[in-house]
Formats: sequence, C-alpha cells, structure tokens
Amino acid sequence: MIVQREQRIQTVCLLILATVAVAGVLYWLRPVLIPFVLALLFTLGLSPLVDVQMNRLRFPRILAVVGAFGIGFLILTLLGALVSVSVGNLIANAGVYQQQISVLVNNTLDSLPLTRFGIDRGAVLQQIPVGTIGGMIVGIGNALVDIVSRGALVLVFMLFLMISREARVQPVGGLLGEVEVRIKRYVVFKALISAATGIMVGVVLSVLGVQLAMVFGLAAFLLNFIPSVGSIVATLLPLPVVLVTPEISNTAAILAISVPGSIQLVMGNVVEPKVIGDSLDLHPVVILMALVVWGMLWGVVGMLLATPMTAVAKILLARMEHTAPIADLLAGRVDALTSD
Repeated sequence: MIVQREQRIQTVCLLILATVAVAGVLYWLRPVLIPFVLALLFTLGLSPLVDVQMNRLRFPRILAVVGAFGIGFLILTLLGALVSVSVGNLIANAGVYQQQISVLVNNTLDSLPLTRFGIDRGAVLQQIPVGTIGGMIVGIGNALVDIVSRGALVLVFMLFLMISREARVQPVGGLLGEVEVRIKRYVVFKALISAATGIMVGVVLSVLGVQLAMVFGLAAFLLNFIPSVGSIVATLLPLPVVLVTPEISNTAAILAISVPGSIQLVMGNVVEPKVIGDSLDLHPVVILMALVVWGMLWGVVGMLLATPMTAVAKILLARMEHTAPIADLLAGRVDALTSD
C-alpha cells in the first residue's frame, strides 16, 4: 500500500511537470496548433457526410471526400465572410457602443441613492472600466479576424486530414475510437444547436429593430461554444444598445433581453442535454477552469476549444492506471478518490 501511494505521488509530480512543459509548448506553437485543431474538429464534424455519401449514395471514397470538403469549404467561407462583416461593423461602432455603455452606467448611478449611503459617485465610476470597453471590442474583433485570416491553413490541414482519415480503417474501439466518437458527437450537435441559437437570436433582435442584430446573432452562435459563460455574455451583449437607443420602446427593450435569454436557457438546459447528454463526462467546475486555462494559452479560440480539448485530456488520463483518479476528479467523481 505504501509503495503504491509513493508511486501515485511520483506520478502526480511528474504529471504536474509534464503539464507545465506541455502548456509552454502549446503557447509557443499556437500559430500552427490552432489551425490544426480547428481543422481536426471540422474533419470530425464533416465525417458523417462522408459516411452518408459512401453508405447511402454509394459514392466512391475519393468523391465522397471531395464532396464533404467542398461543403466544408463553403461553410468556412460563409462563416469567414459573416465574421469579417460582423467584426467590421462591431469595430466601426465600438466608439458608439462604448458611449452607450457609459450613458447606461451614468443613468443607472443617477437612479441609485448613493449619497444616502455615503457612497461617492466618482469612486464608483472609477471602479467600472467603461473606457476600456472599446479597446476590448477592437481587440476581440482583431483576434477573430486573425482566425479568419488563417482559414487557408485550416483548409489545407482539413483536406489532408480527411484524405488520411478515409484511407485507413476507422477505429471501432480503443483509445482513438473513444476520442473520435465522443468529440464527433459533441462537435456535430453543438454546431447545430449553436447555429439554431444564433439564427433565432439574430431574427428576434432584427424583428425588434435592434442595431447590429446580425452581429449579436453571430456572437450568440460563437459564444454558445463557451459553456455557461458564453450564453450569459451573448444575452447581455445587446443590453447597452437596447436600453440607450431611443427608437426602441420599453416593451421591445424587455423582449430584446428576455426572448434571447429564454432561447439560450431552453437550448442550453433543455435541448442540449437531451441531444448531447453527458458524452464528455466533465464536471461544470472543471469546464469553467478549463475556459480560464485555455483562454490564457490560446485566447478567444482557446475558450471555444476548451471543452473538447479537456475531454480528450480526460480520456487519455482515464486510460492510465496511475492517472485514472485524476480523470475521475475531472468528471466530478470525488468518491472514487477516497475509495482506497
């Protein structure tokens, strides 16, 4: 028992050192790894199209790969165009957006009885980073544009991955098979649910006459890949525009926040659990921590990829005897750690 505990301690120490080393490599090689990981996820998402063409339509393998690649090319091109146009509009209106937030903050502070409680209004304003919001919007926009600019590299990776994947026998079991099945299911259904959420949010805001409705709809689509936090941010993102724009009535302003919020709530807590389920087997706290870690390593893209990347790490840890308890911890099974 003592020897076994010492081996576990040594394994954990080596795992910590390896994690730090891997994190450094991931940060250093992010210009290459980010397009590769995106291409890998797109390949897994498009693999059902290849299977349908081969099994149902009886297409040859190479023709099915070319067809799926063409569909992926169209999707990436359309998504890149939407991101470019939306980010351009968002950056162009960053100053106006920041001004609207400033007006909203000032109106909110004016309505609060701060002097009655001895609170200095100026001190409160200094604690609210209103002046940096415009810079944050421009920074996020430039990061998204940088991702789109690497689309050609993503397509090159995706083409070779699709060809190499179809040139071998697909795994039905083992480590690679488990990773592929879980991540493929997550990517496909998460993309469909996120697309439906973004379309519904964009249509609702457009009908209500909210400015930048398409931008907020695209933001809802992208942010839906960030668990928990993304849906909240997507719901609150149009708030300054809605509350400060004089053309929007009070009823429309309430609907512009409540309806997208309800859509996010239903899609995230009703539809998604029934469709995807708990296929990744990760605890919500672990997912939030993964958002922070991957965000530090790869920025906005890291937050979008945090969940599937952490799920892959968990599967790898679960396959090794000495690291299996860590995998149980990532899944939230704390009782498994104290069973010995």
